[in-house]
Amino acid sequence: MAILKFRVYFEEDDSIYRDIAIKHTQSFQDLHFTLLKSFEFDNKHQATFFRSNDKWLRGREITFEKYDKSYQVPPLIMTETTIGSEIKNPNEKFVYVYDFSRNWTFLIELIGVSKDENPKLTYPALIRSEGIAPSQYGTKSVLGDRFVDVEEKYDLTKGVEGFGEEGDGDDEDTGEESSEEGSEEDAL
Repeated sequence: MAILKFRVYFEEDDSIYRDIAIKHTQSFQDLHFTLLKSFEFDNKHQATFFRSNDKWLRGREITFEKYDKSYQVPPLIMTETTIGSEIKNPNEKFVYVYDFSRNWTFLIELIGVSKDENPKLTYPALIRSEGIAPSQYGTKSVLGDRFVDVEEKYDLTKGVEGFGEEGDGDDEDTGEESSEEGSEEDAL
């Protein structure tokens, strides 16, 4: 049984990617759910794959379901379409769009084909993860949820402009110091 290895790039930053191994007999729906899980997205929104060429132009759609929009050619349905049936060349590419209102776009390319299954893996499998995934609904930091604790503990919203309350009311002293410095410079 053929194992296909795909690299899935986040369109806006190609240093963020996931490698997914999947059996050629598995469906695009299997790839869809694995891709969402690998980027820490939920599965509440519409999604579609497009066949693509080397310039990432979108071709025939492979959708989760038939949506209320016009199609040039009727779309294939993810649950009914196996990955292997859409692999036409060794450099096959797909474009994946999730959540049509936010238009999350991922570029998918076939990077390897193997005959041997890894008995330690349950396919489809995430086999490599590079970069911090974009946050689906807001900001995400390197610290993750721990940053919220830090923010609450130290109330980082005070002094928003970058200045604290220290030194307020000492403007007169500051003015005198600068005039003294100016006098010393004039003497030199």
